[in-house]
Amino acid sequence: MENLTVGLVVMISCLFMATPTTYARKQIPPATAGGGENAWLKTVRRGNENITKLHFYVHDVRAGPNATLYGVASSSITASSTTSFGQINVFDDRVTAEPDINSEEVARAQGLTTSSDLQIRAVTMNLNFFLKSGEFNGSTISIAGRNQVGDPQRELSVVGGAGAFRYARGYAITSTYSNDVEANYSVLEYTIYVTTYSDDVGLWSDI
Repeated sequence: MENLTVGLVVMISCLFMATPTTYARKQIPPATAGGGENAWLKTVRRGNENITKLHFYVHDVRAGPNATLYGVASSSITASSTTSFGQINVFDDRVTAEPDINSEEVARAQGLTTSSDLQIRAVTMNLNFFLKSGEFNGSTISIAGRNQVGDPQRELSVVGGAGAFRYARGYAITSTYSNDVEANYSVLEYTIYVTTYSDDVGLWSDI
């Protein structure tokens, strides 16, 4: 009888010790993407949501035969403004996994910037990242917001997306990785955190 009681105590203790481990596995799922050739991209699933982190470099070439940014409009005071107020630029920049412009192209950064602050160098951005590599090839992340270009780090809002990024929300952190004034060429570093539903079909099941 004593041996039976000891055995039950040991069994119950083992069950309580196992429970937190099982719970932790449910709360902290493994990555479903990332590493290897797609080290710039990582996705984890938490409940009914996917959280994706993207890290890459945008090459802003503003002059020369390979320029990817062009001015398309200006205001009456742009030429005399210390902040180039009213200047509108359109761009289609190469996006790579590494800072080197010749490294793997993973996306294109396409959109508009408008100089919109009379006092400080800041632009209003309308930016789409069109992915060209990885499991989300062909999908788009849409970003908008105020970019105070002189700050070491700037935060922008993820306002939507298409393809795998339908109903996307999140934020992007950008900084200037390098800037060659003479060549009119900058490399911008972006880290983007995007949350989407893991099954968006279910959202419309009652319609």
